[in-house]
Amino acid sequence: MKFWMRKIPRDLTEASLSGAGLSIVAAFAMIFLFGMELNSYLSLSTSTSVVVDKSPDGEFLRIDFNMSFPALSCEFASVDVSDVLGTNRLNITKTVRKFSIDSNLRPTGPEFLSGPTTNAVKHDDDDGLEDYAEGSVVLNGHNFDKVAHEYDIMVVNFYAPWCYWSNRLKPAWEKAAMIIRQRHDPEADGRILLGKVDCTEHVELCRRHHVQGYPSIRVFRKGSDVKSDHGHHEHESYYGDRDTDSLVEFMESLIKPIPLGSQALALEDKSGNKTANLKRPAPSAGGCRIEGFVRVKKVPGNLIVSARSGSHSFDASKMNMSHVIYHFSFGKRILPRVMSDVKKIIPYLGASHDRLSGRSYVTQDEASNANVTIEHYIQVVKTEVRSSNEHTLVEEYEYTAHSSLVQSPNIPVAKFHFELSPMQVLITENPRSFSHFITNVCAIIGGIFTVAGILDSILHNTVRLMKKVELGKNI
Repeated sequence: MKFWMRKIPRDLTEASLSGAGLSIVAAFAMIFLFGMELNSYLSLSTSTSVVVDKSPDGEFLRIDFNMSFPALSCEFASVDVSDVLGTNRLNITKTVRKFSIDSNLRPTGPEFLSGPTTNAVKHDDDDGLEDYAEGSVVLNGHNFDKVAHEYDIMVVNFYAPWCYWSNRLKPAWEKAAMIIRQRHDPEADGRILLGKVDCTEHVELCRRHHVQGYPSIRVFRKGSDVKSDHGHHEHESYYGDRDTDSLVEFMESLIKPIPLGSQALALEDKSGNKTANLKRPAPSAGGCRIEGFVRVKKVPGNLIVSARSGSHSFDASKMNMSHVIYHFSFGKRILPRVMSDVKKIIPYLGASHDRLSGRSYVTQDEASNANVTIEHYIQVVKTEVRSSNEHTLVEEYEYTAHSSLVQSPNIPVAKFHFELSPMQVLITENPRSFSHFITNVCAIIGGIFTVAGILDSILHNTVRLMKKVELGKNI
């Protein structure tokens, strides 16, 4: 039996310099294309779509923030949250921390503790507000420091004549001052003195002691009211009831630990009685840095920073809500390492995660910027990255922000109005099939081999034709 085999073309069995070069080029082409195909197979591809937000009903959204208010005292700084569903939470303290800062945004001490929330402050009944002779001493910028260093304890009422709460306090304050004067003669005793300062007349004195709400009752202790290294005044604020009996009881508690005729400085109250809860350290500077987080429902709402108190009045024309934003973001905090890894795949992700970061909203001219509310309008969109097996890799919220200054007849605030989009951006991994990779590799090898054969055949036949032409001419 004979087997017939197709004869291999002669041009494929003859070695030539051009054929060797073409083979080398083809080999490099195969290696290059194989490397590109392998890189494509190993790299991650994604598809982006816009779908309805799939967050479960009742899920809360976290808002992280870190802001500095150079002209808002920590004593009255309040973080409030409200939304269109009727939620209204005032003065959130559990997840918010406050630190006193100076006008240059530098911290001036440890965390400012607001203390427990108290009930409504009690005042004397209206029918018992008889006229009493003034028992407190009128203080001003000229005699304040001199008087403060003459007595072991000086309690001062910083007030404004137009203030409702100041007028309610005035009769009880004067009556209490008269009672304390009768029990502890300032000349013979020298342990305590009650004074008052009209903040509409002595604006600089009240500003020096960081008084922003009226009335503010401050306790100054001899020898401890001034820190020489920074010049900050360290004293205490009274937050208790404002009826005569409560005021007198508080004053007596301040005097009790100080022996009559003692030359010891009243540096600290170690009595340990219940009145200790009525006073707390006063802010050591006029500004406040507020940091922390709140949880809100996923509906349009507001986060508001303002001066708030149920027993103080504020002069809206002197309130300045200028602020610097260090951080403001929505959703769970993403570790920098995780975000860096995700950005290698999706470079544009996270570009607007903290859009307000590093921005300043500072007004300098008090006259032209009185009663100015600073509003930020924020539109939030959820972005979710999922793996090929539907596992959520990253969930983040990006937002746009537009800010404006608004003149308002009310107490100015810093308002962050946020709205969440009902749609979300869904980014999904697209896995690559191994069979598709093998098929492409085979196609590369076969294609390069075929193209190289065609080119070699054309080149070989061309050379033979040229040689025949030359022989024909010679004959």
